[in-house]
Amino acid sequence: MTRSATSMRADILESALRLFAAHGFRGTSLQDIASDVGCSKASLLYHFTNKDAILSELFAPIGQEFETLLQRLAPLQGEEAARAAVAGVVDMSLRFRRQVKILLLDVDALLDHPELPCVDDVTEALVDAMVGRAPEQEPRVAGWMALLGIFLTTARGVAIPDETMRAELTDGAFRTLGLSS
Repeated sequence: MTRSATSMRADILESALRLFAAHGFRGTSLQDIASDVGCSKASLLYHFTNKDAILSELFAPIGQEFETLLQRLAPLQGEEAARAAVAGVVDMSLRFRRQVKILLLDVDALLDHPELPCVDDVTEALVDAMVGRAPEQEPRVAGWMALLGIFLTTARGVAIPDETMRAELTDGAFRTLGLSS
C-alpha cells in the first residue's frame, strides 16, 4: 500500500527527529532516515531537498514558540521576568525534548547553522530575562547555569512524571537564580 505524500512527509520528520536525537544531526545521514522510513533516498529527496530542510522544519515550531515566549517576556522586568522566563523555558523544554537534545548533541555546529539563525540570540534573550534584566555580568553566570541545567536535564530524559520534572526544574532554576520557590 502506498503512503500519501502527507503521511510520507510526517514519517520522514518523525524518523529524522528520533535519529537526530539518538545520533546527532551530523551523525545521521539522509540514507539513514530513508532506510528507517522504508523509502528510497530519492523519495526522501522529493519531499525535502536536503538534510538542512528537514532540520528547518523540525525546529520551526520551537522557533515560533520561543518567539512568542520572548514577546511575552519583553515588557517584564526583575523577578517577574525571571519567574516567567523559567516557567516558559521549563514548559518548552519538556514539550520539545528531542529538539533540545539535538541542539545539545551538535551544539558547535547548530549554533551557527543557517537553518537555525536565532539560537544564539534566543538563548541570550532568555538568560537576560532569567536574571531579571540585570545589567551586570555576574548574574548571567547563574542565568546560563539555570538555562543549560534545564536543557541538559530535559534532554537527558530522567524517568519521572512531567509534573514532577516541571516542579524540580523550576525549583532548581529558582534556587540557582537566588529566587525563593
